[in-house]
Amino acid sequence: MVVSLHLQVTSFAFFVLILCLYCSNIVYNVVAMKSEVVDVSDFGAVGDGTADSSKAWNFVCSREIENGVRVIFVPENQTFLLHPVTFNGPCKAKEIKFLIMGRIISPVSPKTWEGLDQAKWLTFYKVSGLKIKGSGEINGRGWGWWNQSCRDHPRLEGCTSLAPTAMIFESCKTSSLSQVRLINSSQTHVLIRGTDGFIVDHVKITAPETSPNTDGIHISSASNIFIRNSIIGTGDDCVSIGDHTTNIHISHVKCGPGHGISIGSLGRSGNFVQVQNIRVNTVTFKGTTNGARIKTWQVGKGYVRGVMFENLFFNSVKNPIIIDQNYCNVRGACKELETGVQIRDVVYRNLWGTSSTEVAITLNCSRSVSCTGLLLQSIMLKSSITGKNVRSSCINAHGAAIGVVQPAPCF
Repeated sequence: MVVSLHLQVTSFAFFVLILCLYCSNIVYNVVAMKSEVVDVSDFGAVGDGTADSSKAWNFVCSREIENGVRVIFVPENQTFLLHPVTFNGPCKAKEIKFLIMGRIISPVSPKTWEGLDQAKWLTFYKVSGLKIKGSGEINGRGWGWWNQSCRDHPRLEGCTSLAPTAMIFESCKTSSLSQVRLINSSQTHVLIRGTDGFIVDHVKITAPETSPNTDGIHISSASNIFIRNSIIGTGDDCVSIGDHTTNIHISHVKCGPGHGISIGSLGRSGNFVQVQNIRVNTVTFKGTTNGARIKTWQVGKGYVRGVMFENLFFNSVKNPIIIDQNYCNVRGACKELETGVQIRDVVYRNLWGTSSTEVAITLNCSRSVSCTGLLLQSIMLKSSITGKNVRSSCINAHGAAIGVVQPAPCF
């Protein structure tokens, strides 16, 4: 069967995303499928870390293909500089594989984005059946953006609140990202948006604890997303779940440093929130500011429901369990309102470890739209400080406790 592939890209940057052909069995599988393997070096891409190879990549990626699967390969021991780019679909091939062995690096200077969308570095749009895999590295080299961040440098003339997300997957159905390493993104490392069916597996994401807004993975307007077997340590949330999300599964993840795994913040613009069927299972939090967190703005409406936090371990976490229905990014700056996002049917089961603060369980719920259907089951949290005790704090929270729950519940 002849399958053609038409790839429209705006710059090389995007294609160095090609993940590593990282072990011999992958090579065998590629050959067995009779796929066309394209080595970008054969088309003029220069892996010296300084030359922008956009033209070579554009040429490679615009070629027609006569096989069902296309494999684009970046060789090992080489570093490819990629400028901001969008990889546009839909594509005719049922499956597209990017195999990266080498390194992909971003331009260091924010000036590179002048006249471009500052929120994007490597973007995949409407590309279904996309498989990005390999032992290569994608390095956002974000320190130029961090040094002009308005959050950290509010008095700096020309400071910026926006910075590029390293990888954006938008409307990419039945796709995956696996085994690759992402480091030092200017802002969020991976954004999954408007997508049904996406797997993140065996990925390592790292950035300094002090780097601003460098979430590991953010999910928005998406369903059937699986994040598993990964290590994430950044300056913000390890995983954050935004609005209009359903059937999100996070399992076997090591989180820290960072802000934990967060549902929210939600409802900031007064919109109607819809978040349901979230499962967080077998996660280790080490030295994070939060563990299992839900945060919503009073001005919002809608619901968060059907959430399960299960088999979580906390190692010196400031807020192991926290719901904040009165979230505000500036303390005391938000007026109390009669609206709110309803939070109900949230289960915390088999959670244990240590809290670095006195309050290990915080359930701060709305006076007008209280939290209901909360369940605490088999929880054992102690202080990480010898001789100190921990406690629970509840406001307008309603639920039940089953089995041993320490600290004692405050419903």
